[in-house]
Amino acid sequence: MMWGGGHGIFGGLMMIAFWGIVIALIVFAVKWASDRQGQGQGTRRDAMDILRERFASGEIDEEEFERRRKVLEK
Repeated sequence: MMWGGGHGIFGGLMMIAFWGIVIALIVFAVKWASDRQGQGQGTRRDAMDILRERFASGEIDEEEFERRRKVLEK
């Protein structure tokens, strides 16, 4: 009778597993919902921002920057 009315240690472990699964599902649901909310709020950079960063870091030269900028602005 010490471990839940004759279920022994197995009953206690199953209760812990059950609540662990419930908590994990809640955590995943909250994470999924917060990821979906943040998708449209400035988390994506547009192509011009990336092009400007590449030019600023010296990855591409001015000629390449202007050529790609003209293509993107069409």
